[in-house]
Amino acid sequence: MYSLAIYLYALGAKLFALRNRKARLLVRGQRETWKILRERIDSRSHYIWFHAASLGEFEQGRPLIERLRREQPDKKILLTFFSPSGYEVRKNYECADIVCYLPFDTPGNARRFVRLARIEKAFLIKYEFWCNYIDMLHKKGIPVYSISSIFRTDQIFFRPYGRNYARCLRRITHFFVQNEISARLLNHLGIESTTVAGDTRFDRVLDIMHAARPLPEVERFASDGAVIVAGSTWAPDEDLLIAYFNAHPGLKLILAPHVVSERHVEEIEGKLTRRAVRYSSIGSADIAQADCLIIDCYGLLSSIYRYATAAYVGGGFGAGLHNVPEAAVYGCPVLVGPNNRKFREARALIDCGGCFEIRSQADVDATLDRLLSDPAALRAAGTAAAGYIRANAGATGLIYDRTLRP
Repeated sequence: MYSLAIYLYALGAKLFALRNRKARLLVRGQRETWKILRERIDSRSHYIWFHAASLGEFEQGRPLIERLRREQPDKKILLTFFSPSGYEVRKNYECADIVCYLPFDTPGNARRFVRLARIEKAFLIKYEFWCNYIDMLHKKGIPVYSISSIFRTDQIFFRPYGRNYARCLRRITHFFVQNEISARLLNHLGIESTTVAGDTRFDRVLDIMHAARPLPEVERFASDGAVIVAGSTWAPDEDLLIAYFNAHPGLKLILAPHVVSERHVEEIEGKLTRRAVRYSSIGSADIAQADCLIIDCYGLLSSIYRYATAAYVGGGFGAGLHNVPEAAVYGCPVLVGPNNRKFREARALIDCGGCFEIRSQADVDATLDRLLSDPAALRAAGTAAAGYIRANAGATGLIYDRTLRP
């Protein structure tokens, strides 16, 4: 039944590709995989294979990939993605020898891929459990590791109708899970090869912080007074933050929307009653006269959070939060919207006092008024946020020592 479902899924993707660009990239990219493997695999070497569904999972695997590259530069690294949103962004990733799509998990594709890729060890990141690939690796005696994985009772493996699917989990050599609940759930399936290692994302945000780009113009903008950095925001987030900002003349705001388009930036500008400047116009504008800096480009947010007196991470009034640890690592308190229940780091940061849930304009006003008027409260919240990140770092080293160290 599993393989039949995959065949139907692949057929559906091919039909959908006729009118959908993302599906078209996926189907074309998977076809290209076979050519990439035939032409670029070194027949004299074996490869450490890392597989990520998309960009978020790649960021979880990235600290381990980069440590392997740094400490064992002669090792060959193969990186695969399933989603175009991961592959199209990281297809030229310099730490991997080969980057390509992972073809649909049919028995034939799994046999062909494992034969061509000359895999020494495989690392599947977070939720990636493709049964035919796992079965083929198991038959070939190739170790398979699941890293930063997390399990919940509502997943198919723990349902009566998912028992056959759960069998593939027993073929994984070792699980490095994020929490004790995941380890216990696996134990209920008879799987004891587990280690509670935590989430490699904590190591990643520390790496990002240490490698943060210097941004002299942003530093000049943020050099005097309190600054709120609002990152990955959507319209409901922006409505709340802008209302507070408009009412507080001594406050500065750096706003980095999740969607950067001319229309959306114009909508933001229309809500502001104080002077704003776009990052793309800094060269021709007097940034010293501006109160709000709109980041109308991508790739800067992780470096900008360092300038925050307090931060706001968007998405909590919609489908879900964006990257809360990316802000918390700088030791500033973080505000988030109410849709945060499935985001373990946000919940833990709320519990330890480094993050604050807001549901209304009144919540925003009260929380920011308290933090910005009480230096001791601001400092305590920031210390709690940074302390949580550092206390939970170290998963990368543990996994490396157990699986890759010579």
